[in-house]
Amino acid sequence: MGRTAFSAVTAAAVLTLSSTVVVATGAAGAAGPGYSTRSLHFAVTVGPTGNRRQCDVVGDLYTPDGASAQQRVPAILTTNGFGGSAADQAPFAQRYAAQGYAVLSYSGLGFGGSGCKITLDDPDYDGAAGSQLVSFLGGAPGIAFTDAAHTDPVAPLDYIVHDARDHRGHAQPHDPRVGMWGGSYGGQIQFAVAAVDPRVDVLNPQITWHDLSYSLAPNNAGDASTPGTTKLTWAGAFSAIGIFDGAQYAQQDPQRLVGCPNFADFVCPALVAGGTTGYLRPDDAAQLRHASVASYLPRITIPVLLDQGEVDTLFNLNESIATYRALRAQHTPVALLWRYNGHSGGTPSAAGADYEASRIQAWFDHYLKGSSVGTGPAFAYYQDWTGTSATASGYPVGTPRSLYLSGNALVTSGIKAGSQSFTTPPARAPSTLGNLDVIGAKADVPLDNPDVNAPGTFASWTGAPLTAPLTVVGTPTLEVTVSAPTAALSQGGGPAGQLVLFAKLYDVGTDGTAHLINGLVAPVRIADVSSSVHVTLPGIAHRFDTGHRIALYLAGGDTNYRGGQLATPVTVSTGSTGQVLTLPVR
Repeated sequence: MGRTAFSAVTAAAVLTLSSTVVVATGAAGAAGPGYSTRSLHFAVTVGPTGNRRQCDVVGDLYTPDGASAQQRVPAILTTNGFGGSAADQAPFAQRYAAQGYAVLSYSGLGFGGSGCKITLDDPDYDGAAGSQLVSFLGGAPGIAFTDAAHTDPVAPLDYIVHDARDHRGHAQPHDPRVGMWGGSYGGQIQFAVAAVDPRVDVLNPQITWHDLSYSLAPNNAGDASTPGTTKLTWAGAFSAIGIFDGAQYAQQDPQRLVGCPNFADFVCPALVAGGTTGYLRPDDAAQLRHASVASYLPRITIPVLLDQGEVDTLFNLNESIATYRALRAQHTPVALLWRYNGHSGGTPSAAGADYEASRIQAWFDHYLKGSSVGTGPAFAYYQDWTGTSATASGYPVGTPRSLYLSGNALVTSGIKAGSQSFTTPPARAPSTLGNLDVIGAKADVPLDNPDVNAPGTFASWTGAPLTAPLTVVGTPTLEVTVSAPTAALSQGGGPAGQLVLFAKLYDVGTDGTAHLINGLVAPVRIADVSSSVHVTLPGIAHRFDTGHRIALYLAGGDTNYRGGQLATPVTVSTGSTGQVLTLPVR
């Protein structure tokens, strides 16, 4: 993977930490009152027709005291983030079991002692596995065992509330009242299970993806026909932890190391190709999209509380916006919550964490227990400048404000002619000295340290000091036209000859230090440099304080991405309203 160099152990630690999810405050201890816990093995069959395989899934069942066939309780199904295990969900499971929910926490395929390979939350595999656990919660026999050999069966459950019909209107014999909860990899699995199983009733996916091909190789120009630019550091870490986890449990399931070690077979060639060329091949992008809710959204018809992190360079806020808008368009009940902490750090205040926990609690109590408690506003976002959350009746909330590129400045009027020139680095090399998304972000590098761009590899425009605070909530956009004569000659040969740039938004303090907001970058591969490019930057909820300045950079490379192959001279000329940065201001 070129510049990426992580040990498997380091990657495992980082990814497990960065996949944390929010648990309501006051979680019970390991021996907390009000519930009992039992570790189980589950025999599940996964894969499309003609390629079926049985896997052993391990999990922990938390049963509330007093639950019985006469006093039934609703259930919650949860699984781990990438690199984790069933044990990660223990604080959540303990709290909710003590409140009268049966909770089944399990290790996803390829992780934490569960067999088979990592298939990236593919509905045909991970979705099918989760569906069979739903059947177990609904009282189906022959799924749960006390041993990995599946020789000692567990009696069917008889204490979960049943629904008369599923969400397609069909009566099923094993239909539990069940919701799903979890974050990152454990967030996307909820969509995968709900897509194949209409018995699932409600979801709370946290810090997860909309389209994995965008997550791992974004093109923020929004041109579906032009591939994006691969994320090196995240891809390298994921491959390391996946292989490490497979080797750790290979004795129980040696077949998981055949072919691409512990991953679906397409993943290893895709990693090599993406790391070498800097972009995904069409077939690889299609495979990643297949394992994404973007490809099967019409099948998600149950209430969804989307919960996304503002400080997240892996699955940025644009992922949640895309899912939210699509679900709203098809009239699926959905609410959007932006919390502070994501895969790249961020520590919310106690008030911010409590607000999120209360929203999750209300979501489950309303839809699973039938409580009359309200589920909250359609949109809420965390304000790190106050430590509290703000709410709105929906998204978007910002009013567009235009800042025009003028020489080397950002202005609201009085645009001046001028130009800036730079050269992108050759051989897809970086041109920044900054944080590594995976390791550096865990030390809050995007928040505390400047992102340094090498001289001669970028253009920048900086606004005047603000006379009052400016709050931006949503996705900034950039309309820009560049001149790149050599790219105009090479772009016809396909992605390898196309110009790659990186748009970045900075908050410049009164001391002159420019901070890259939440470490977020918008890669752009330009198919035709003769046309204006529309760039949608990652969403933010950010306040620029009085005296601070807004700065826009257009860089030729980035530490965490594969840039363009060719060293390309680029010029950006100003003097018209066509070169404009638009901010959604609230």
